[in-house]
Amino acid sequence: MSKVTSVMIVGVGGQGTLLASRLLGGAMMEQGYDVKVSEVHGMSQRGGSVVTYVRYGDRVDSPVIDLGGADVILAFEKMEAARYLPYLKKGGKVIVNVQQIDPMPVVTGAQAYPADVLDAVRAAGAEVLALDALGLAAQAGSAKAVNVVLIGAMARRLGVEKEIWLKTVRETVPPKFLEMNLRAFELGYQA
Repeated sequence: MSKVTSVMIVGVGGQGTLLASRLLGGAMMEQGYDVKVSEVHGMSQRGGSVVTYVRYGDRVDSPVIDLGGADVILAFEKMEAARYLPYLKKGGKVIVNVQQIDPMPVVTGAQAYPADVLDAVRAAGAEVLALDALGLAAQAGSAKAVNVVLIGAMARRLGVEKEIWLKTVRETVPPKFLEMNLRAFELGYQA
């Protein structure tokens, strides 16, 4: 049985999770892997939870990631990292933006945002890389580049040549946003 790597990209609608999945899938296809991507939009247009499954390897039969099946969770927001933690394999990695986006129950005052979200993720046994992707994206030129910052942070840890990632960014991102996204990727890669 060939090794398949499973990555969940999780966030809140409007954060660019779909572009992130296209970048990951494109880089892995460039490496010659079989790639399957499944987008689950959820309430993406209303700020709700969004998840994308990306699986790659010599042969991938299904894009779906079962509970306990993800090697990596790339989380655009802390609460989303905690929400999808049951999908992470024992000893898996969580790469998470420390940004807090209040869900509707918090906005309305019905609930409080947990203060110890990342502590709970670490306590579950996950290897956690937490970074201020929003701050790095702003440094690159736009807060909207959080997705590419996070892809850069993950890219360095997946064992694929940096130039393949940069080529994929160049081929995927619209030209008018290319330089900013290349800066965002580099800042994430160095994080």
